[in-house]
Amino acid sequence: MKALYSDFLNEYESLHHMEEVKEDTDLYAGYYLPHHGILRPDNKTTKLRVVFNASSKTSSGYSLNDLLYKGGVLQEDLFSILIRFRKHIYAFTADIKQMFRMIELNESQTRLQQILWKNSKSSPIKVYELRTVTYGTTSAPYLATKVIQQLALDEEKNFPLASKVLLQDFYMD
Repeated sequence: MKALYSDFLNEYESLHHMEEVKEDTDLYAGYYLPHHGILRPDNKTTKLRVVFNASSKTSSGYSLNDLLYKGGVLQEDLFSILIRFRKHIYAFTADIKQMFRMIELNESQTRLQQILWKNSKSSPIKVYELRTVTYGTTSAPYLATKVIQQLALDEEKNFPLASKVLLQDFYMD
């Protein structure tokens, strides 16, 4: 389990989804996400899932999720999407691999997603900042939907039909 956990966090770092915090930084100005692994031996692709717990309360009595902006409803209502879905001959679905991790946070916000990590018994404990949207944070679904919609608006002139579909018929659960 330790090797799988290390592999996961090393991949996170190599993809620049997390970055070590420099020593001259105020380590008390931020939020530390507790994290742990969930072993899934029957899963063919992901034997270990690492969970970052943004619902863990701090000494103030609040968690990161308590303080994050949840965001409004951006998607069309499901009933309208399903009615339009039935009007077409063809439909498609997609699964964007690690979608939340494809969305970079504003650099000023990464302090709110810090973790402590010791890669081996002999290495020191280091502080890292997660640089992408983290699964399990209250704002993650809103941010992912907003990014898709913004992409549709930005590319509307180049891809008018795709833009329309993403804005009107896109559904994310």
